[in-house]
Amino acid sequence: MGLARIITSLVLALLIAGRVGAQQPAPLPTKEYNQQFLVAGSWFHGVHGLAFNKDDQLFAGSVVGQTIYRVQVDAAEVDRFIDPPTGMADDIAFADDGTMAWTAFLMGKVYIRKPNGKTIEVANGMSGPNSLAFGKDNRLFVSEVFLGDALYEIDIKNVDKPDFKPASRNELRRIAEKMGGLNGFEIHKDDGFLYGPLWFKGEIVKINLETGAIEVIADGFRIPAAANIDPQNRDNVYVVDAGSGGIWSVSLTSRAKKLVASMKPGLDNLAFDSRGRLFVTSMTDNGIYIVDKQTGAHRTIVEGKLAIPSDLAVISEGGKDIVQVADVFSYRTVDGQTGAVTDVLRVHGDTHNYPIGISVGPKHVLLSSWFSNTVEKVDRKTGKLVATLADFAAPVDALEMADGTIYVAEQGSGNLVKVSPDGKTRSIVLKELRAPVAMAQGAGNIVYVTEIAAGAVTQIDVASGARRVVADGLAGPEGIDVGPDGLLYVAEVGQKRVLTIEPASGNKTVIASNLDIGLPTYPGGPPALVTTGVAVGRTGVVYVSSDIRNALYRLTPPTVQP
Repeated sequence: MGLARIITSLVLALLIAGRVGAQQPAPLPTKEYNQQFLVAGSWFHGVHGLAFNKDDQLFAGSVVGQTIYRVQVDAAEVDRFIDPPTGMADDIAFADDGTMAWTAFLMGKVYIRKPNGKTIEVANGMSGPNSLAFGKDNRLFVSEVFLGDALYEIDIKNVDKPDFKPASRNELRRIAEKMGGLNGFEIHKDDGFLYGPLWFKGEIVKINLETGAIEVIADGFRIPAAANIDPQNRDNVYVVDAGSGGIWSVSLTSRAKKLVASMKPGLDNLAFDSRGRLFVTSMTDNGIYIVDKQTGAHRTIVEGKLAIPSDLAVISEGGKDIVQVADVFSYRTVDGQTGAVTDVLRVHGDTHNYPIGISVGPKHVLLSSWFSNTVEKVDRKTGKLVATLADFAAPVDALEMADGTIYVAEQGSGNLVKVSPDGKTRSIVLKELRAPVAMAQGAGNIVYVTEIAAGAVTQIDVASGARRVVADGLAGPEGIDVGPDGLLYVAEVGQKRVLTIEPASGNKTVIASNLDIGLPTYPGGPPALVTTGVAVGRTGVVYVSSDIRNALYRLTPPTVQP
């Protein structure tokens, strides 16, 4: 997939040590805004693994959503099949006997589900288990990608015995390592070899599962994400290229490549049904599509306008608000009146960051990602990526000041880091932030930070490093913005609401409640898996991301006409 290149055990240990703030003991004053969905929601939270069972039922997996879904292809209907967190699935495979297997990428686990419905953990402690497939005699093979780089066999012959225990990484048979990122692969029913893509090398390879010997079948791909054998012509392997959006066929005998279809970057996986029909997933568009192998035309089965909307910012120009959205697999904008969604950058097509935090500075839009440990600078005028600042400790948000200086909140270290305009010099402004999530710029040198582990909003003078708690006792504060009225607007995820906070007194008022916000994290994950974003427009209209629905709220003050 490409979903989380990097989350280290050190970062995880720091994150899970946090404590979400206590709930408010007394009701708060209310000033309810009008609620409406500016952008409608959708299924999945980024869709990755895809597989048909022997009854031609289609199953799709979501890592961030931690769910396996069953998709009725002809009716375009979706239902949840395995719930969080066990349902976290980067890839899905079925054995001949109906056993289902999947990889829980961020948790380092592999599960199987027997035909009788029993779910069994068969491996743990892996470094990014990503793709898997069954071979002959129902042997199960799994690769590590991004967090590791190896191919293993998991022995599942004794899973039905009472004393069965899941195997640790060191107990697995290692077939090959340092391959270059073996992603979505399949094992040929005829010759028993594994065929799959090397993400970082742009190659399709053939692997001997007994010796680990690797042979290149085709190369020249931008970012090959998955490869499957065509059941109607087993000499052809089909490949999806996440970087270009291309779908290719490769002859196993002649090694000839043919471009079958062209779609948008961000494709992740593919599957064939028993009739030989080709289906592909797009993590960026939260969609599943059927592709005509002859004409290259594709038809949407299910899709979302947003994939996983996280942090928000807003640019108010020309009499309207343009909402800036960190959509995890893309950077998008939304018209504040019409809800029209526009792509700016797509992951793997234009950028390799998975944006969680977003802010708008004088010259740049900043995209922060604890997935990839980077902060990216995007030119406000052109929408082009101009610089990538790397090697942060799980950065969750960043702010650009008038002189180009950047301040970065690191959730992994708890530090607020000052970065010079050229990105070459860094210094620590403040330590011991308690799981920061988002920041907002106040007057002069003032920055406001939400600290989810403390249940607080903190004011920081970045010139002196002085800090002051503005408000505490909050249940999961995440997104924050400063409104034109000088109030702080905060998403209190633990209470499913948005508050205004007066910075001087700390007085709180509820402006929206019963919101679908707060996508749960996974065991061992960060306290805020993605940020519930808040942004305030020129007239006081408030925009809030719904990470549960993959939607965008528009909250209108009672004194403003919708």
